[in-house]
This record gives sequence, structure tokens and C-alpha cells, in this order.
Amino acid sequence: MAHLPPDAAIFSPSVARQAASTAKDWNYVDCWLASKYNGRSPPQFERNPDTLKALLALAALNESADENRDLVARVEASAFQDIKAQAAAAEEVNRMRDEDEEGHVADQTDLTTFKDDFYAALEDSLTKDGKAALDAMASSAVQLGMAFPEPAQLGQAMLDLQTRMFDLEQAAARVSILQRYVGSESARLDGLLEEIRGDEYRPPADLARQNLDMQRKIKAMTKKLPEMKDKVSFLARTVGLPHPTIQQLRQEEERYLELLELRRTLDQQINEFEGLPPDTAMARQQLDDLRRELRSITDHRDAVFEGLVERETPRKAR
Repeated sequence: MAHLPPDAAIFSPSVARQAASTAKDWNYVDCWLASKYNGRSPPQFERNPDTLKALLALAALNESADENRDLVARVEASAFQDIKAQAAAAEEVNRMRDEDEEGHVADQTDLTTFKDDFYAALEDSLTKDGKAALDAMASSAVQLGMAFPEPAQLGQAMLDLQTRMFDLEQAAARVSILQRYVGSESARLDGLLEEIRGDEYRPPADLARQNLDMQRKIKAMTKKLPEMKDKVSFLARTVGLPHPTIQQLRQEEERYLELLELRRTLDQQINEFEGLPPDTAMARQQLDDLRRELRSITDHRDAVFEGLVERETPRKAR
């Protein structure tokens, strides 16, 4: 190794294989992107291993989808050719029969009739669940105004409708609460106005002073309002407003229920020591007294039981 120059790189077969494999993968990805953009240059992106992995997975999924689509197209074309051949054979038989019997040439099969027959046969071959799903998809597409619906598009549209309906329900609930509040305040103000208009109403003697104090408070709060808005904006930028998801709310609820169960258990354990004095020495003394009382009651119970056994046990005659 002494004959190598200091800046010469040591050749590693594994590194070379990995570099060749990476270059091959990038070449495959570039060719795939070029085919998808039809001569236009694809957008710039960072060429790193994570991007390569994601693009390879996307290309594999795309090729699999293309293969499935081509397979479905071939099957549909084959079925169409078979049905067309059967229709042509039936037409030929009818033509020959009509020539033999009446000598008239049968008209060619109408393409619209053939399409209707084909779709009718396809619908008849569906299962009950398949027909229900097809009817639901068609009804949803008509209601949503989609000419060429896809299941993913229908699902996204239904999700958007659910989100919009939830927002409208929340807005209606807030409007209802605001309406009730406005109604209650209006009734209160009507009562106050009726009271003021009455003959028995007398304004307080310090009304002018109260009015002056109120104006001073309003001016002071008006001066503090921009400062408070700046504080709220600063807190919103630094701390940020939480946007919890449904899953996070469910987890928080589960943790809250666990804490409630733990509190219930601790309360039961604490209730066992209810009635003891707060001092530790006095509590121990009271506990010892209760233990001695328990032993005394237990001894008394055992003595009573032994006496009862001796009294009820028959004695043998000597």
C-alpha cells in the first residue's frame, strides 16, 4: 500500500455495488418520471435515499395499477369481441333463415341495442350486494353531480358533506345560544325600561358620580385593550393554540377515567382510616387499643364457644 499516493481512494467492491445499484435505481426513476411528464421536465427535488425509496415504491404501485388496468381492458375487449361474435353469428343465422323462408335480409344489430343488452347482461350477473352498491353509487353520483364518479371521489365528497354538516350544526347551536341570550337580555331590558318609565322610579342621588366613574373605567379599559390584544397574539405565536384530534380526545378521556378509578380506590383506602386522630402517635395508640379490644372480644367468644361445646357434649356413664 506504500506505493499508492496519499489522496488515492481505496476501492471497495461492496461500496461500488451499492453505488451501481443506487445509480440504476435513479436511472429507473428518472425514466419513469420522464414517461409520466411526456417530454416536460419533472419538478426539482432532493435526491436522497428516502426520496429514492418513496419514488421506487410509487413507481412500483403505478406499474401495478397500469398492469391491472391493462388486464381489465383486455378482459373487457375480449368479452366485447365474444359478445360481438355471438351477435354476428346470431345475425347470420337469422339472415340465412330469413333468406330461406322469406328472402329478406335482416337489419344489422343496432349498436345502442347491443350496448343496452350488454349492460343488462352485466347487471344481471351482479350479486345482490353488488346491485345495491351500484345503485348507491349511481344515486350518490347523481346527487353530487358527478358525471364519471370514482369510489375515492365519492368518499371524499361524502366526507366533505359530513364536515360541512357538522360545521353547520355547530354554527346553528351557537346561533341558538346567542338567540336565547339575546332574548333573555331583551326581556330584562324591557323590564328595566318599564321600571324606569314608571312613576315610582327615582334615580339614585349619586347617579352623576356613578356615570363619571363608569366613563373613567371605560377609558382605562379602552387604553388597556390594545395591550391585551398584543399579549394574546404573542401567546398564540409562542405557545400555539391546541388542535386536538378525535383520537387524542379519546386517549385523554381514557386517562381521565383511569385517574377517576385510581381516586376512587384511594378514597376507599383513606376511608378505612377515618376517625383516627391526625397525630401519628395518638393514631397508633388508638389502633393498639382497638387491637386489644379485638383480642378481648375474640377470647370471650372462644370461651363462650368452649363452654357451649362442653355443655352440649354428652357425658359417658361410668
